[in-house]
Amino acid sequence: MVPKKKMEKTLGQILVERGVISNSQLQKVIARQRQQGGLIGEIIVDLGFATEEDIAHCLSLQFGYPYLPLENYEVSQEIAALVSKKVCSHYCLIPIDKVENSLTVAMANPLNIQAIEDLEDSTGCDIQIFVSTLSDIRAAIKKISNDV
Repeated sequence: MVPKKKMEKTLGQILVERGVISNSQLQKVIARQRQQGGLIGEIIVDLGFATEEDIAHCLSLQFGYPYLPLENYEVSQEIAALVSKKVCSHYCLIPIDKVENSLTVAMANPLNIQAIEDLEDSTGCDIQIFVSTLSDIRAAIKKISNDV
């Protein structure tokens, strides 16, 4: 099981400290989250306050997982076949490498413990996490599907 590497600061605090969003923007995001639910990072992107890359970089800082842009990354069919397309799409993740009993995956939400546990159960591997954007992961899943 991959332990949570949570830092003391929230994603919103990190974004404000880094100058990505303002305090007033963060308050608007929090108010919207209270009304409608959803993930803070997705709300920030939906409102146009920051990019997916900004969010991924800050999640990487917050939880200590490395950021991996997938735009120019080639995932082999052998590695892709380790996790079904349905699971990849459901959890918005993609396997990117396997060394011995360690499977490395790129995830948009590194806090999804259920996804990590399901991957451990289905693959029998220890899961190593990289953070990437929703768009990059969806594009990688689509590319793998088209390559088959």
